[in-house]
Amino acid sequence: MPSSLRCLALGLALATAACATTAARAPVQEKPMFAAERMTEHRAGDDLLTAGLGLAGLRDMAGPAFADPLNPSAAETRRRAIWSNWRGIADLAPGGGFGEVYGSTASVPGREYSALARVAGARQPHRVLVQVPDGFDADKRCVVVTAASGSRGVYGSIAVAGAWGLPRGCAVAYTDKGAGTDYYDLDSGQGVAADGRLATGGDLAFEPGLATFAGEGTRGVAVKHAHSGDNPEADWGRHVEQAARFALHALDQAFPASAPFTPDNTRVIAVGISNGGGAVLRAAELEGNWLDAVVAGEPNVDVEGGRSLYDYATEAALLMPCALLDPALGPLPQPPLAAQVGAVGLARCGALKAAGLVDGADAAAQAVDAHRRLNASGFSDEALRAGVLSSGFDLWRAVAVTYASAYGRYAPGAHPCGFSFAALDANGAPRPSTHAERAAWWSDGSGIPPGGGIGLVQAPVAAPDPGFDGLRCLRALWTGEGDDARRVHAGVDEIRASAPREGLPVVVVHGTDDGLIPPAFSSRPYVAMARAAGRDVRYWQVGHVQHFDAFLGLPDYAARYLPLLPYVYTALDRVDAYLDGTGPLPSNAVIATRPRGSGAALEAGHLVMPE
Repeated sequence: MPSSLRCLALGLALATAACATTAARAPVQEKPMFAAERMTEHRAGDDLLTAGLGLAGLRDMAGPAFADPLNPSAAETRRRAIWSNWRGIADLAPGGGFGEVYGSTASVPGREYSALARVAGARQPHRVLVQVPDGFDADKRCVVVTAASGSRGVYGSIAVAGAWGLPRGCAVAYTDKGAGTDYYDLDSGQGVAADGRLATGGDLAFEPGLATFAGEGTRGVAVKHAHSGDNPEADWGRHVEQAARFALHALDQAFPASAPFTPDNTRVIAVGISNGGGAVLRAAELEGNWLDAVVAGEPNVDVEGGRSLYDYATEAALLMPCALLDPALGPLPQPPLAAQVGAVGLARCGALKAAGLVDGADAAAQAVDAHRRLNASGFSDEALRAGVLSSGFDLWRAVAVTYASAYGRYAPGAHPCGFSFAALDANGAPRPSTHAERAAWWSDGSGIPPGGGIGLVQAPVAAPDPGFDGLRCLRALWTGEGDDARRVHAGVDEIRASAPREGLPVVVVHGTDDGLIPPAFSSRPYVAMARAAGRDVRYWQVGHVQHFDAFLGLPDYAARYLPLLPYVYTALDRVDAYLDGTGPLPSNAVIATRPRGSGAALEAGHLVMPE
């Protein structure tokens, strides 16, 4: 990269002469630890971005099968993981516009470099993976570093960073940020090896200390995000930084004649959405000028003046099923199993009333009161309407269970509210998993059960609202007293974000209708905090955008909402042009959009981009 542009990226003088006197950028960590390094090549029917599936293959509802379900190859687990992670993030439905109106699923041949990395003091490693396209732009020397959305595996941001960076010749570096789908089966003693296949011992990406477990029979599944013992969220920024370091290391191997690749001669842009958005904002805090710009979409970030995800997730898990019955919210988006959602809401209203958590003589009045209480705590009606999905899929409870365990650093079997993870039989009772199920976990899981063949186990349960007592226990870990509540609060205290490094370009993009990570609790207070510290953070607030692009395949959601990803890609375009010296940083914007309506295909005119 021309040195004058390096100066522009750092917000220094534009003149080349001035830049020549700039001190070299100091790394945050001189010697990050990498283990189980491997390199694979992906060409001729395979590629980096879609594993050879292309847009049509990514749209396939069944996905790529394993030739031998009991012993899939590393190539097969990779291909299915890429398919699964694309479908979990992007709207690939016909008419949704991906690959036609915005985004790319181009075939990008190249190499992958992967390893297990470990931050100082961590018990467990995190995965890092770098995709180096054959068309790497040796003149620009760019790296896009990203972190998985949610608790997904290492490919959990491929639709975000890979779709933007790989077709333009950038290397893309990924981290699962210490979560992911490296589940461990406590019955068979099997975990996931560095190459994604089942193994017993060796280079496992997650192996809990078995001396902490007692008892016979079914013991279920240890989930890395919940049971690592590390509170991985506290290290999100360092995970991203190590992924960037591994990218430079991989580029040295890929192009030895052009080495060394360093932060001084290689552009590094961080991007992520949801938890990945929070991770890149945490990376922005780190000292050392190793990072050139950050784009954070719908970030889960905990700042002073906002609300912790654990706080509002446990509140929503309790109150939202009842509140959504209030007719004042208007016609709600219709998720699958809408009738079942309504039945749960009625039972929840009664349980809340009996516990003294809402007022009202009947379910209708109780729903109005639950709605009022959520509004009073900061949930907008837009967030509540979009939150139908999180409530209907029981996502609030799944998040709360996993995060409580992570924040309190609880081992499997020690959850203070009696929750655990296991394969389930037809009656919903825990059972040992099968070998074929375990072989697919790494590819099919989302990092937070239920899903991928693993269920959420709660004991005890009681009718008519089986989940209620467990949810009250989870909420009490935030609102109550005692050792367990103090453990969870201590974990949350470790994840508090601070302002980005001075002079670092940061763009935050968030949908105004986000029902999982409402901007009022996350991006809005983050931007206010950063600006109060004197940082120039740009903020795009996009109308008619909720949290899950992937659910825009549901007709009612497609009619009401627009995808977030086009705005993230455009923000990356603007930041990249700024670093090139060919355009300004994006301006702050409140973006008024026009939903496409029922049965209509997405068109460019629906995606209003700021000037």
